[in-house]
Amino acid sequence: MGMGGPSGGGGRGGGRGGRRRGKRGGVISEINITPMVDVMLVLLIIMMVAAPMMTAGVPVDLPRTSAGELPSQTQPITVAVTPDGAIFVDETPVDETSLITTVGDLATVEDRIYLRGDTTSNYGTVMRVMGLLSAAGYTKIGLVTEREQ
Repeated sequence: MGMGGPSGGGGRGGGRGGRRRGKRGGVISEINITPMVDVMLVLLIIMMVAAPMMTAGVPVDLPRTSAGELPSQTQPITVAVTPDGAIFVDETPVDETSLITTVGDLATVEDRIYLRGDTTSNYGTVMRVMGLLSAAGYTKIGLVTEREQ
């Protein structure tokens, strides 16, 4: 006489068809993902803070342009020209005569080379370095700039 519907059991869970709640020896196998999400968010914040610090290089004041970014490779070779005309290959100072041999030890002609020229550096020096790289067979030369605000 009105004992809880067609399943026969009244009250919580609907009787036999419901989930067992530990009274009868059943194991609750639910995964709690809240601690995992907390750990992942902390790791994300640490990576976001640490990523700008990992971009090491020679301090160069880069010119600004409205061009888009190029797709990057895993280990780019960076050639930098400072305002006083010094040339650096990945933070190692080189002169124009040993530039090609130093770059040749680090990259193949298929690798992309990033050329970073300071805004106040001599335009002729930057173009001479780019010409040396181009004459040696490096055709994938990218000029590094900063995006305009």
